[in-house]
Amino acid sequence: MTASAEQRRLITEKAGPEKRSVFWVLLLCAAAAAALLLPVFPWIRICGADALYETMKLGASVVKKLQDSYSVFSFLSFVQISKQGVLGFWAFLLLLVAAAAAFLLLFSAAVFLRNGRATAGRPMLQTCAFLQKGLFLAFAAAAGTAGLCLYANRHYGITGFVPGFAVYGMLAASACGYLLSKRIEKRERKLCREHGFLEEFRRNWILFLFLVPCFVFFLINNYLPMTGIYFAFTQFNFRDHLFASPFVGFKNFEFLVRSEILHLTQNTILYNVVFIVVGNVLQILFAILISHVTRKRLRKLSQTMIFMPYFVSYVILRVLVFNMFEYEVGLVNNFVVSLGMERIDFYNSPSYWPWLITMFYLWKNIGYGMVVYLATITGISTEYYEAAQIDGANIYQQIRYITVPLLKPTFIILLLYALGGIMKGQFELFYQLVGNNGTLFNATDIFDTYVYRITTTQPLSMGMGTAAGLFQSLFGFIVIFVTNLCIKRRNPEYALF
Repeated sequence: MTASAEQRRLITEKAGPEKRSVFWVLLLCAAAAAALLLPVFPWIRICGADALYETMKLGASVVKKLQDSYSVFSFLSFVQISKQGVLGFWAFLLLLVAAAAAFLLLFSAAVFLRNGRATAGRPMLQTCAFLQKGLFLAFAAAAGTAGLCLYANRHYGITGFVPGFAVYGMLAASACGYLLSKRIEKRERKLCREHGFLEEFRRNWILFLFLVPCFVFFLINNYLPMTGIYFAFTQFNFRDHLFASPFVGFKNFEFLVRSEILHLTQNTILYNVVFIVVGNVLQILFAILISHVTRKRLRKLSQTMIFMPYFVSYVILRVLVFNMFEYEVGLVNNFVVSLGMERIDFYNSPSYWPWLITMFYLWKNIGYGMVVYLATITGISTEYYEAAQIDGANIYQQIRYITVPLLKPTFIILLLYALGGIMKGQFELFYQLVGNNGTLFNATDIFDTYVYRITTTQPLSMGMGTAAGLFQSLFGFIVIFVTNLCIKRRNPEYALF
């Protein structure tokens, strides 16, 4: 009996991972199928359409374009066609939540496959984490859809919006899947000898309490303002305010397509590439030079003189540039005339301004970035240099083989931060130096100045400005994500995430 029991135990232990593997494959396949079917499920049904459309005061031509049921991904089309902006913001949030849920459910299946269908340990915990987030958002999307129907019915005073059966099915499936994955996660944590968030909170609740002010600060100042993204999809007016203005879809993005978007993008990226590359090289160069100044007073004086232009306002810089390059009384033209040469019409010659803008940007910002690299150089242990001197290395070899390699992590981090705003130009610099001089726009116009002119010349064009800002942010996010991925493959310790 004992031998037989031991054999059954061994068979169970061997079969356990296989059973869990089959279970996880089925569960993740179901999650992936649910994610793919989210745009298809009829989440919202229209009942009593005639009475509802009469309450909304819709014409016959508009009614013909409407459907009897909508998914959470297509309900915004109902809002746009019927011009019921009061439902737009809620529907927009549900769309984002449902899209995030679908992405996380598919991503959890991809993580499971990438981990070689591991059925225990940390790979399974990683799969559980993404699966739980996806199921939680799926539950939130289904609950939010039911809430949207209740809100719409109360607003119009008629029971015209009814949650579809897919909503109740998603509520039940996501809740059961979440609880089941939590149960499996608990077992996997025991195998890995780890504890979850609740246990961590119980042990260090005082430390978490100190995080509350930071969390509230970022929630109020960083995350809640992100709701303004909805401006990009509405025709804003003060009568209906943000949450009830007409939803117009991608209409605000049309001006980007109609405008010289390729030329603006090219100008913005090229200027920023020059600013980032040349700026960082010069900042490293000046930091190295100042770090090797032996006299303390001279080092402090040099650092102060290089840093001072950073505090010069762009308005003052505009005055300086104008007095230097003005055609009649400019300092440069007076000097050119004194040499017997003809005056140069800078403000009607676009070819000069890429060089001038780059020069004044570097003059103003080199000192600020130099401080970061100088602090890094100061933190380098002197033992490296002493050992190099003993080995016979001269000053140039010390810079090449010690200083520059140790500045690499700082350079990569600053590069990643800078690339995040590669589509956001130096608006103050370009606007103050160029202003509304249309002759120079071909060589100096960037996204920020173009959007400023559009939003100031067209009344209440907040949607256009927000659409441009959203395009810039998404472009910067993609650039920094791809760059971070490339860095992570070659130097994982230098990556941001």
